[in-house]
Amino acid sequence: MKSSYDAIIIGAGIIGCCTAFEMAKMGYKTLNIDKLGEAGMGSTAGSCAIIRLHYSTPQGVTLAREGYYYWVDWPKYLEARDPQGMAFYRNTGALVIKTEINKNLENVKRSLDELGVGYVDLGPTDLPPYLPNVDTNSYYPQKWIDDPDFGKPSGKQIPGAVWVPESGYISDPKLSTHNAQVAAEAKGAEFLYNTRVTDIIKKDGRAAGVKLEDGQEIMAPVVVNVAGPHSFQVNAMAGVEEKMNIKTRPMKQEVAHVPAPEGMDWERDGYMLSDGDIGCYSRPEVGNHFLIGSEDPECDPRLWVDDPDDYDRNFTDQYRCMVMREAMRVKGLPIPNQYQGVVDLYDVSDDWIPIYDKSDLPGFYMAVGTSGNQYKNAPVVGAMMANLIKACEGGLDHDADPLQFHLKYLNRSLDVGFFSRNREINEDSSFSVIG
Repeated sequence: MKSSYDAIIIGAGIIGCCTAFEMAKMGYKTLNIDKLGEAGMGSTAGSCAIIRLHYSTPQGVTLAREGYYYWVDWPKYLEARDPQGMAFYRNTGALVIKTEINKNLENVKRSLDELGVGYVDLGPTDLPPYLPNVDTNSYYPQKWIDDPDFGKPSGKQIPGAVWVPESGYISDPKLSTHNAQVAAEAKGAEFLYNTRVTDIIKKDGRAAGVKLEDGQEIMAPVVVNVAGPHSFQVNAMAGVEEKMNIKTRPMKQEVAHVPAPEGMDWERDGYMLSDGDIGCYSRPEVGNHFLIGSEDPECDPRLWVDDPDDYDRNFTDQYRCMVMREAMRVKGLPIPNQYQGVVDLYDVSDDWIPIYDKSDLPGFYMAVGTSGNQYKNAPVVGAMMANLIKACEGGLDHDADPLQFHLKYLNRSLDVGFFSRNREINEDSSFSVIG
């Protein structure tokens, strides 16, 4: 390890490693620093790794569509083979339930139409071939588990769903991150683990490097915050948080692993199910399980965390509540007495849309507020961040004249200013993991 680099990237999750890969391809000498022992050990390892195209904004749909092609082309994109093996994309399709929360998916369908993405618009009677014995009752508005009306139908039917065939998940999110590290190292990037950054060094009014827990200083004119649930702490070190209109903070999340109903081979036949009516999403998991997460309905408590290094890693009533909600739609889903799954942290922005931006400290950049809905976008975000950094370091005033990032697969441009730290809260957001 050298004493100076062209860029230091704080974090070695999937976005941090993809950013390193893209910057290394541009010729930057990069160093990723992570407090954990390996790439992808933080919130990336707890990701459901779902690849889907339904977001609440056209920009979100566009970024996800571009990111989809990176995963389909994963080995070719990385230009390197990982001796530990290569993560792979499994296409299952996605069934997205219509609800008034997502405006019956009218905005999503409009965005998919604009991008030429095929889908099937389904009514309630069209659903049984997709989900045998499906319950088409509506349970909206969602209720917390202690509500006396919890689990009772509203008296209406769900209006239907949209089936998006080009959706699925990545086999192993942690392995995919190691794949990206190997690819970055092949281009000259370096990684430093089990090391905590304690301060951002500033010189002549700009970022100049980082100070480590052991007192060592490593210099670089560019520092990139990709620290996941610790991102707010890194922003505070840089002295940029107070000037940001949109901020981030960590939130505890739980994901359940539940056996499929008897007679159902969900590992073979299952797909990604996004159900805003009951407030859950799910996908197949190995062992013929459902992997179930919450879509964060308003009735549920938000489990904000003050210290991402010290929080309760036990399951709460959230686990049982979301499994019971899933069982409202999927008849025969067992409610286990012993909980299996994942407890981890999200890095959440005020409107659940990420911040991909420069900061008010020249040389300090951010890819933060990404947890829950940005794993799928990591490769394209890595390319976007590398281009943003290059442009800003070359003199672009990104605040006044936002970068227009060229999407190589879609052959169109994306206004990166949409992800600005200075934006107003986006009222079109789902304000949930959907993004």
